[in-house]
Amino acid sequence: MTAAASAVDEQQAVIAFLSDPAAYGLRRGRVSRIETHCSAVFLAGNRAYKLKRAIRYAALDYTTRELRRAACEAELRLNRRTAPELYLAVLPITQERAGALALDGAGCAVDHVVVMRRFPQSALFSRMAEAGRLTPDLMRTLGATVARFHLAAEVTPDLGGSAALRCVIASNDHELAAVASELDGAAVAGLRERSLALLQALTPLLEQRRAAGKVRRCHGDLRLPNICLYQGRPTLFDCIEFSDAVSCTDVLHDLAFLLMDLRLGGRGDLANVLFNAYLDVAPETEGLRALPLFLALRAATRAYALAGSARRQTTPHQARRQRALARQHIAAALAWLAPPAPRLVAVGGVDHRRAALAAGIAGLVPPPPGARVLHFRPDEPEAADTVRQVAEAGCSVVVESACPAGAWHGMQALAERLALPWSGIWFGAPPPDLGRDAWQVVGSAEGLCGALAQVAASFKATAYPVLAAGGA
Repeated sequence: MTAAASAVDEQQAVIAFLSDPAAYGLRRGRVSRIETHCSAVFLAGNRAYKLKRAIRYAALDYTTRELRRAACEAELRLNRRTAPELYLAVLPITQERAGALALDGAGCAVDHVVVMRRFPQSALFSRMAEAGRLTPDLMRTLGATVARFHLAAEVTPDLGGSAALRCVIASNDHELAAVASELDGAAVAGLRERSLALLQALTPLLEQRRAAGKVRRCHGDLRLPNICLYQGRPTLFDCIEFSDAVSCTDVLHDLAFLLMDLRLGGRGDLANVLFNAYLDVAPETEGLRALPLFLALRAATRAYALAGSARRQTTPHQARRQRALARQHIAAALAWLAPPAPRLVAVGGVDHRRAALAAGIAGLVPPPPGARVLHFRPDEPEAADTVRQVAEAGCSVVVESACPAGAWHGMQALAERLALPWSGIWFGAPPPDLGRDAWQVVGSAEGLCGALAQVAASFKATAYPVLAAGGA
């Protein structure tokens, strides 16, 4: 028997112990168990007890008690950055003199668990998305929360950069090859070549960002299932603790996982709200050039997980659904690697709902994750330079302002100089000097949805968010 197999057998007694309500001093109730990729979580009373499984993968090794204890301590330390109220302690499972196991007893430790405060599964953002409970306000709060987390995170200049992303591409390619029968082989082959080509073009930028402190100890697995609503606040938890190569990455690569998750979950509008809220706190311009690659790599990573899941499903219907989702992620990755040209959209007028219209339009404008919304007068000294930097990075821009019609002339001229398609939308009664050939007039609140429908059609969008007539 191998050492790894022996460790699995030895851990069975610990799993049986943690499955018993008596282990927690409970006279009533039951213990629920949730299996994850590398852990078993036992839900008992108002606590969750997370046991690292005795396994070894390419990126982690939990085959000894010492390694599992170190991983538990790292998980506690790193997740307390974002969720100190949820992560309570690391406790030993001990073997007492009579041979029985105990939680935090006086005997020798045979294993360890991370103790967390329990919260309802309905509070997970993945469940909230399924129930239609995610809102723009929550996304704005989440975007600002992630940005502040990244700004405060430890800078790790010896990691990340182009070499790390080349490893991500190689890992994705290896894992996708293992599930090739579940996918379109031709599409997967093209994904590797296109990813490497874009990586080569972006290498100077990626190295510049690494030197500038943009590679930090991030979350590493920033997806909707790893965010919960706790005490009314979006809370990040379950970050990657077992691999510096995974967690120490470019901050926009970390953010891209969440943007991808929302976008391919059918909520591109919320992805754009999150994107803008993040950039309002942690501004980016030239770095946005790397976002298409980051989105594509995250989609490819998710694709092989979904394809692997298809093989484990118990019904043909579930397997077909997982395969379809995996292929959807591959198709999205390929599309993100060849994004369309950016656009410049102006939203003017004195009606206070103008901002809501701008936000709705931004989620429709290609390329994903939509346009950067800038709230300033277009004739301010820094306006043209900011728009130019964002647009040259490949990101569309929506400029929103209540300024007079004449103040927009410079922005139209900038669009011409940069060869950007220009769209102007005026909300409310148009002034006499408005150039009607360059502007679409939305004269009333009732026209909001109609304006969005026209914008969606002009961008060849298949769906658009519906704003309440009195919204914003």
